[in-house]
Amino acid sequence: MTTYKGINGFAVQSVATDPSPLDEGQVWYNNATYAFKLAAVTTAGTFASGGNVNTARANLASAGIQTSSLAFGGNVSPNAQTEEYNGTSWTNSNNLGTGRQWLAGAGTQTTGLAFGGEPPTTSTEEYDGTSWTAGGSLNNGIGQNAGLGTQTAALNAGGETPASALSSASEEYDGTSWTSGGTMNTARRVISGCGIQTAGLVFGGVSPSVSAATEEYDGTSWTSGGNLNTARWSIGAAGTQTAGLAVGGATPSITGATELYNGTTWSNNPNSLGTARRTVGSGTQLAGLFATGNDGTNNVANTEEFSGPGTATTKTITTS
Repeated sequence: MTTYKGINGFAVQSVATDPSPLDEGQVWYNNATYAFKLAAVTTAGTFASGGNVNTARANLASAGIQTSSLAFGGNVSPNAQTEEYNGTSWTNSNNLGTGRQWLAGAGTQTTGLAFGGEPPTTSTEEYDGTSWTAGGSLNNGIGQNAGLGTQTAALNAGGETPASALSSASEEYDGTSWTSGGTMNTARRVISGCGIQTAGLVFGGVSPSVSAATEEYDGTSWTSGGNLNTARWSIGAAGTQTAGLAVGGATPSITGATELYNGTTWSNNPNSLGTARRTVGSGTQLAGLFATGNDGTNNVANTEEFSGPGTATTKTITTS
């Protein structure tokens, strides 16, 4: 008779608490709940509620990961608020030196970077986990721009110039100063980005109509990628160039639509944000964070955490 031990070489473990982390296909018996359990993977990404931000706002920037995120700036005076997320709740930190909205962010919660913003500015600030200090100025004043990368290797892309013109320019930051990068194929503003300086991804925006365009950066030049299924702007972005995540935005109607990028094409995720909005994002395709924003009428304070398809999950084995 074929047995589990005969196939796998070991018996099913009996444990009082479910194991972590999980390995797909893992089976165990939980002797506290008297149930056999299986580690499976999700087939669709799902959203769960996180802690509310202290100051609801839109047009802000973010950095970090789902369990250690940073949100700063926005459209609520004095436009300088900074908040940190620990995976459960948000706490207030020290304000930006220059209050602004429609700015870009990069880096982590302890090594963050803020640059550009409205009105179009060259201002760059660096965060050390406690406070902001001035960094090297952008070569060109810009707002409604996309940001990605790290504090010492960031990328600024697109946006709106002081003359209210759409920009196709990009700049690279080395931790001290900005230098000109490659020119994007499509000039646009209110675009979103993720990835790193040498493998960047930007998508959506206004150019001047609402855009579905995606572009990939290799550290030198931009090439066109697959279009978003839903053209929109002010999208929450997370992930990498080959595993990107686009959440929410405006079409111009507010949407909660979620799409995943595999390095070539975008696919629609069947589950959308619980609260449709223009928002900011951080984290990865499997563990994204989307906080505050505007639902088309009001700023909202809620946070939603995304667990992507392929994320390990526990299922109870039943006989039905």
